[in-house]
Order: sequence, then C-alpha cells, then structure tokens
Amino acid sequence: MRGVGDGDSGRAGDGDSESLATSLIGRVRRESAAAKCDFVERISATSSRGKVRRRAGEVEGWQWSGVAASRCKVVMLGNLESRANKMHDTIVIVNYLAESEDQCGSIDIVKKGKQLSFWAIIKSIKKREDTFKAEIWAAIKLFVGKRMSGNGTPVSFSLEDLLVSLKGSSVDSSKCKMKNVMTRSSSRMEQIRCKVTNPLLPVEMVEHLRKGIGSSGQIVHVEEINARMAVHAEFPNNLLEKTKALLERIGISSLYSHQAESIRASLSGKNVVVATSTSSGKSLCYNLPVLEVLSENLLSCALYLFPTKALAQDQLRALLGMTAEMGISLNVGVYDGDTSQADRAWLRDNARLLITNPDMLHMSILPCHRQFQRILSNLRFVVIDEAHAYKGAFGCHTALILRRMRRICSHVCGSHPSFVFCTATSANPREHAMELANLHTLELIQNDGSPCGSKTFVLWNPPLCSNHAFKSPRSMNGSEQADTVAVAKRSSSILEASSLFAEMVQHGLRCIAFCKSRKLSELVLCYTRDFLQETAPHLVDSIYAYRGGYTAQDRRRIEADFFGGKLRGLAATNALELGIDVGCIDATLHLGFPGSVASLWQQAGRSGRRGKPSLAVYIALEGPLDQYFMKFPQKLFGSPIECCQVDAHNQQVIEQHIACAAFEHPLSLLYDERYFGSGLDSAIRTLASKGLLVSDPSCVSQIWSYNGHERFPSNAISIRAIETEKYQVRDKLKDEVLEEIEESKAFFQVYEGAVYMHQGRTYLVKALDLSTKIAYCQEADLKYYTKTRDYTDIHVIGGDLAYPAKVPEIHHLKTTAQAHNCKVTTNWFGFYRIWRGSNQIFDAVDLSLPKYSYESQAVWIRVPQSIKTAVLLQDLCFRAGLHAASHALLNVVPMYIMCNSSDLGSECANPHDTRYIPERILLYDRHPGGIGISAQARPLFRELLSTALEILTTCCCSSDAGCPNCIQSLSCGEYNEVLDKTAAIMILKGVIDAETSHFERSRAETAETL
Repeated sequence: MRGVGDGDSGRAGDGDSESLATSLIGRVRRESAAAKCDFVERISATSSRGKVRRRAGEVEGWQWSGVAASRCKVVMLGNLESRANKMHDTIVIVNYLAESEDQCGSIDIVKKGKQLSFWAIIKSIKKREDTFKAEIWAAIKLFVGKRMSGNGTPVSFSLEDLLVSLKGSSVDSSKCKMKNVMTRSSSRMEQIRCKVTNPLLPVEMVEHLRKGIGSSGQIVHVEEINARMAVHAEFPNNLLEKTKALLERIGISSLYSHQAESIRASLSGKNVVVATSTSSGKSLCYNLPVLEVLSENLLSCALYLFPTKALAQDQLRALLGMTAEMGISLNVGVYDGDTSQADRAWLRDNARLLITNPDMLHMSILPCHRQFQRILSNLRFVVIDEAHAYKGAFGCHTALILRRMRRICSHVCGSHPSFVFCTATSANPREHAMELANLHTLELIQNDGSPCGSKTFVLWNPPLCSNHAFKSPRSMNGSEQADTVAVAKRSSSILEASSLFAEMVQHGLRCIAFCKSRKLSELVLCYTRDFLQETAPHLVDSIYAYRGGYTAQDRRRIEADFFGGKLRGLAATNALELGIDVGCIDATLHLGFPGSVASLWQQAGRSGRRGKPSLAVYIALEGPLDQYFMKFPQKLFGSPIECCQVDAHNQQVIEQHIACAAFEHPLSLLYDERYFGSGLDSAIRTLASKGLLVSDPSCVSQIWSYNGHERFPSNAISIRAIETEKYQVRDKLKDEVLEEIEESKAFFQVYEGAVYMHQGRTYLVKALDLSTKIAYCQEADLKYYTKTRDYTDIHVIGGDLAYPAKVPEIHHLKTTAQAHNCKVTTNWFGFYRIWRGSNQIFDAVDLSLPKYSYESQAVWIRVPQSIKTAVLLQDLCFRAGLHAASHALLNVVPMYIMCNSSDLGSECANPHDTRYIPERILLYDRHPGGIGISAQARPLFRELLSTALEILTTCCCSSDAGCPNCIQSLSCGEYNEVLDKTAAIMILKGVIDAETSHFERSRAETAETL
C-alpha cells in the first residue's frame, strides 16, 4: 500500500505524529499477524518515524480482514525504495512525507508486476472473499453428500474431517484443473467434431474440414496440383524376347518412357541416374536389366545399396514377388546388422543379388573382401537407390566407401560394374551421383513418363487463441527484473494435427502423419487415439507410431500390418520419408516444415500412388519459418528443390578411409590417385608420420601397407556420426526391451521419474542403471509429461573441422564468422512435471545425473564490445539479447541449408546462471562428432544475420519476450526465458554494420596497397 494520506497541508505536531506513527505501526503489525503475513518495518534512515502520518479514519477504517483474502505474504512499512524492489505478493505502506506529493495519493499492491488503485484492491479483496466463501460452502455440501447415512440423514463431522477430505482431494482438484484447461483449449474442436464414419474422397475431405474442425479459418491456402497422364514406350530393342514374354505374363505390356530409356542405357553398359517423381516405378529401371543379365549369365552378381534397413526389406519383398511371378530362380538376400551369422555365411557362399547398406559395405564386406571374392569378381551392377539421402557427413563417407569398393573390384577382383542411381528429390542429380561414385560418365534420365493423380495441398495454420503470459527480462538499476507481458498465441499444432489425423482415419483415408521428432510422433498418436475413442472407438487400434529406436521385429510387424491394410494410419518420423512401399496412401499430414522443400515433396509423394487423387496438409508450428510459408504460400510452392551437396575431397575424411583402404589392399600413389584424388599423397604422408602406414622398401614405386593397432580400422569410423553407446528401455513387469536410445539422448528421456512414451502408451521410469545402461519403466496412466532442467556449455576448441564447408576461394567469404570444433557439455539438475494439454508446470523435481560431453562443431561470430555497451546504455539485458538473436538465427537456417531443427542448437541463457558468457552468437551441431551443418552455415552467416533481422523487425508482436513467430523456439532448453527482442535487434544490426565496416576497410587497405 503506497501513500497513506493525501496532500493536506496541515501537519500534526511532532509529538502527535510520533504517537500516531507508533499507533499505526502497532496496528499494522497486529493486523499482519492476524492475516498470517510477515511484517517488515523498513523506514529509510533519512526519515524519522515521526514523519509517518495518516488522515483520520483512513487506516483505521480500512478492511484489514481482506488482507488474508488477498493472499499477500508480506506487509512492509517503508518508502518508495521498498517499492522499487518490486517484491511480489507484498503490501508496502510508504513513508508519505518523504516522497513528493505527485508520487502519492493512491494505494497500490505490487502483485505479479501489476499496479492497482486503492478501490480496485478493495473490490478485488471482496471478490476473493466471496469466492472463498462459495468454494467453502460447495466443499461442505459435497462432503456432507458423501457422508449421508442410508436413510438420507446427514452424519455429523468435525472441522478436522473436512480439512482431511479437502487435502486428500487436492491432487484430484489439480487434475480437474488440468483437464478443464485442456478441455478449453480443444473445446472448439470438440463442439464441431464429426461423429460419423462415412467414407470420403480426398477432394471431399477439404470441404468437410472447412465446414468442420477448420471452420475457424485454419485453411489459409489450397494448392491444386494437376494430374499427369502417363507416357508409354515400347520395350527396348536390346531387351531379350523371353524377358518381354515374362513381363507380359505378369501384366506389363509396355513401359513408362523413362523406364524404357533407363533400361536401354543400363543394358548397353552405361552408368545411369534416374531422377523422376516419387512412385514413378524407378525400381523397375534397375530390377529389369539386373534380372535379365543375371538370368542369362549364371555367374553374374549384383549389389543393391539402400540407406535404411526398412528399404532393404521392402526391396527384398518386391524382388521375391517379381522373380516368383516371372519364374526366375535367383538367390537373393539381405546382408545387414539384423542378419544372423548363419545367414551371413550362406549369403557369402550363395547369393547372387546381395542387398545391403553403406555401413555393412564399410564395416564387413570391404575389410573381408576375400570372403566375398565370388560376388565382387562377378559384379555386374551396383544399384544405389534413394541417392538424395547421401549428403552431408553420411554422403562424404559413402563417397569414400564407394571409391574403396571400385578400387578393390579393379585391383583385386578384376571387375568393373555399371552403376544405376535413383533419386526422387534432387536439383542436381547428375553432378551429385558422379561425385558420389567418382564416375566420369553418367547418363541422366529425368523425363518422367509415369502418371500422377491430382493432389490437393492444404496449408493449415492453427487459429489464434487467448493471450498467454511470458516473462521479459529487464536490467533495472543493475539488477534483472522479470516483467510479465501478454502475447497472442496460436492453439496447439499437435492437437490440430491429431484432430486432422483422427478425421482422416475416421473417414476411410489411409494416412501418414509425418512428425519432426520421435516424441512428437508419440504425442500425435496418443492424442489421436483419445479423439478416436470419442468418435470411433473401433478405430483406436488401427493407428500406430513408426520411428527410429524400435526393435527390428516391431518395425517389420508395423510395416507388414500397414502394407497389408490392417492399419489405417501411422504417426511417423522421416523414417517413412524414403520410398518404402506401404501400399496406397490417400493423405499425408506434415507437422511443421521438415527442413527442406525436397523433404516436404518427398513426404507428400507418399500419397496418391497408382495415379489416384490424394491430399496433403501442412500444419504450421509457431516457428518463424512455418509462419513465413503460411503468409507467403508461393514462397513454398514456387521454391526450387535444393541441391544435394557431398564433398568427397575432405582431407580429414580421406585420411580415415585411406587407412581402411591400405588395410584392404596395399596403396600405390601411382595407381590409386584416380580413386582418391590429389589429396592422396598428403594423406599418406600424414598417416605415415603417425605410424599408421609403412612402405615396402623392396618395391621400385612406393607401396604402403597398414601398420596401425586396430584390428579393423573401419570399426573406428562412424559413417553416420551416430553413437554406438546406447541405453536399453525395459518394461519392468514384462521384462521386455521396448527401445534402445542413444547415450546423448538417454538423460533427456529416461531419467528416474521421467514419463516415457511408446506406441501411444505412457510409462513411468522407475530406475536408471548407469552401470548396465538400462532404464526400467512401468506402464502408467499419467496425465502429465516431463522435461529436464539442464544447461549446456559450449567450449570452442578450434582446429580443423571434420566436415568443412566446400568454399572454392576463401577470400569470397563476406563474413568474419568462424567455424571450429567444440566441446558440448550438458549438466542436468532437475526436471519439471507438466500437465498435458495445458502445458502448465505443476512440480519441479531435483535430479542428479553425471554430466555428458561430446565433441562437435560450431560456427560463431563475435559481438563487438561497443554493441554490448550500447545495449546496456539503453537499459536492456545483453544476455537476453544474445539469447534472442541466437534463436532468430537458428530459426532461419533451414531456409538456406537442408537440415532439421533438431540438427542445430544455440547458446541459451539460463535465468539462474550468473556466470560470464562469451560475447558471441553461436550455433552448433547437436550430434556427437558433428554432421557438417555448422560448417555449411559459415559462408552464409551474413545472409542468416540479415534474414533473422528482417523477421524480427517485421514481426508485429509488441512483447520484449517476442513470440513464436520471431525469437521463441520450441527447442529452447530454458523454456524461452531471458529473451529480449529489442536488444536482439540492436545486436543483429550492430553485427551486420560491423561486418560491413570491416570489409569496407579491407577493400580500402587493399586498394591503397595496390
């Protein structure tokens, strides 16, 4: 309470003042005690108690009984200095005479950053008092009703009985509150949710959605993609007559134009890359020539490489079906990590068509190539499907593996196989394939002759709902304060996607809901089942989740059930993005931008196979990129497909694979430079200086052999930058393995007390055994989820990067940004329990886990000291500005580089951490070892800064904490606390200006020198 009294000029005598002050303080002390508030007498040293006065009757007549109802914790007597501290839930009685009169004359209560007038306080207290009485009477009536005797007579009870009852129901009350919040958030959809299950066509579904759950204007754009007619061609002349007869026997009387062109080139011995749309029949482009050659020559063999195990199994099913229909007997098998030792031995001795992946080629086939001598010596074809998957670190390693394979085939086995590449989504298919396998000639087939049904592509933006509060940090008088501000927020994208998923399944449309993470896929499955339980209970078990981490048996079972029609829908990660044949799909849902336009079209291409009409719905998250596409749809539909980049000349990766190549067969600079390029000589010298290679002095030309300590040097190289150390998640009661989780993710997902999700079911983690790396969990019906409380430190190490960006000339870089190796260390100190639906934190739990560190890569730029000074002079929080600027940069990276939001991280300011933070904007790869995205971002850093600044300055939100459309990030480990949009704009502008000045000075100095 501030300014007790008004501006009367009359003054009491000193004695009277002292008496009144003493009386007032005594009264305040007594009333505070009665209201169970702490009383603090805090009189400024520059004033005396005698200067405290009151107008007659104002304090005495005030409703002190309302203090308790106001739920304030402290009553303080002091001056405006007390108020400056903004103590929450505190009534402050201010020394009136010590302050200027224009500051007084009102009574304020400082509660959660809001100031209320005297009469507003009185009204609020009265309202709370009435509410409290009503709640008490309601509780008593409920309690009495429960304790009625059999004849309807109330049973007597004590106050203690009532209090025990109320206490026991507190948990249920909290659950009810959570349920009410969730109900309010989805009440709009509940009111208009369809209750029938009549079949609908994809085209009909759009209008159905517009009138139903999309009646709040979620459909912001509809793009109609026209159907395409088939272009057929006759069988190639070089195709054998018996093969044509076999094709006609299975109902194929003609080929699509691109199939005929590709088959003709492959049978002529040419290297081929087929770049046509999804579901265009590319597998026939390589299966037909392979089957013809292998059926004619009983010694010939073929090698199929797929990036995933699921694709390999899918191709095996297709091949076995095709050979059975055509009456061809051929030993075909899959050789991967799931293959038993007995089956591996049989395949080495008998297989003529071996289906595998780059990992097994690297780890098993090439190091033990003597055991595969029969296959490699007679190798006629190498087929590489889904070639666009080979990019970044994985593509870099695969390119070197293919060079090692070609070298062994030529030097040891005397074979020179033809290559067939297939890709659906790439802007540079020929250049990419040539670089991948180091080929000098390659024929591009890209005139798509396959039919394509019409596709309706809908952009769905969740509607704006009520304002939500966020904390905005401010630097005031040297201390940071948190002001609560309100920003507009959209309804839950997850609930919107789940509701759409339920509608698709409910109306007979087979659907895949693509999610950006494993956890999102589980949440979408869980919520969709909840919706179906209300509208179509018989369909609840017709949907499943499909993601990484499942056991091989579970993956095979889900794939078979979906392909066979037992399942109507899958909530999947990008594990289903590649071309696995899962039958006819009517619709795809896309929860958030997948990271690239190529990935979006690849996912959408899963629906509408066999020329049928289809539907795709892109549900926007609140991130800047998603909202950008919602505002400017043509930026999405008019954007070209991105290029696939692979750098096979990375010196550090070359050195790793040169050691492997020397182990497989001695190296010669004279004969092997054509495989490994001009960097071979430098790599050999480096490895020799480390003692890993040794030359044979008896040879005229130097021959280098492996001399390292590793039994198999390939075992030390992870080609996907994927961890080998994993934690098992076991069902404690059933004693069965549910999943395996990478070590770097285990402490985020399966700590003791964590809520873990598997196939839509919730489990409570009961224990985490660090020694055995096993998390024991138990199924539980929980209405909340958990999220760790942690902080991450990034220590830039420097030195050469494993996967540096391929920049032709370094002087063309227009940025001072640097890319270095870094060490990422995460410390966990607790976790939150958060109600599902409302996302409200209701409990914080301490947690003790060992810190986790890994080597990665980072790109960063220094923020000049002058910018920091300018920010602080504006009374803004520099830490909050850095945090916000990093978020803004992180949000725009997918506009320039093919990546997912989970691939990169930024330095996030912890609100409880007062340590010094470096004056820099930094992004880092969130995968151990790094995957090269940070390095790719370095030459683009100037563009990233400019785009981030444009998004911040054009966003219409007025909150210093920003909004999800500009600086807030779903992946922020600090829950988007300590953010300041104004400071971020100042920092971004300052860094861009500093960059411009730096290069202008450089040009001027260069001109003077010349």
